[in-house]
Amino acid sequence: MFIRAIPDSIPNLSYFWIFLENPDIETDHHFDLSVKTRSIPWAWGNNLSFFVISPEIYAWVILPLMIFFARICDVSMETIRVIYISKGIKYLAPIIAFFEIVIWLLAMEVVMKDLSNIANFFAFAFGFAMGTYIGLVIEEKLSIGMVILRIITTESNEEIISYMQSENYGITTLDASGSRGNVKMIISLVNRVDISRITEHIRATNPHAFFSIEDVRYVNEGVFRPKKPNTITGLFHSFIRPRKKK
Repeated sequence: MFIRAIPDSIPNLSYFWIFLENPDIETDHHFDLSVKTRSIPWAWGNNLSFFVISPEIYAWVILPLMIFFARICDVSMETIRVIYISKGIKYLAPIIAFFEIVIWLLAMEVVMKDLSNIANFFAFAFGFAMGTYIGLVIEEKLSIGMVILRIITTESNEEIISYMQSENYGITTLDASGSRGNVKMIISLVNRVDISRITEHIRATNPHAFFSIEDVRYVNEGVFRPKKPNTITGLFHSFIRPRKKK
């Protein structure tokens, strides 16, 4: 099956006709085009189908939507690529950059071909804004990399320590002095995907505890919670885990 498009240069025809022909038919003269009725009789049964796209709809609806979704794709990839670079994940960033720039060039080419179409400009701009948001949402869902979790409390921290150890997290405890007296500090290096579960436990057992979370780029040895190697997510996180600094 192949596609033949009859342009709108035919007199009194304001539509694009796209025909899907039976590949078994060898001749090109088996149908007649009626401009007035916009119908297509053919000689060999129901072997020809078509659909109609108005040039106005294509220029002001379909094309801007294509630009919009293309921008969402390339800006989302750009957002994730920048985050990968900041985390030292140097193997995936160049791959994402390649596809990102290809999509950007295709979208830019369409916009530059028709500078009088303001719908293309708005689609380009809105796609950029939406792509930035979607990229951040995707990165948050992936929960890439590891973070340093610092927990400071003036109360007993034994329950938090027991929970962290039972979950196979490596921890370091310190006695410190704060502006309001002596405090106890817990430092741990955890996977970002586990942060929400840990913080929920802290709020439930010690609601007045102070904790902070910081990104980490390199790690060198330590006790880490094991991942599930039999899942796609586990393999992905093991691939992008921060490398040991040499």
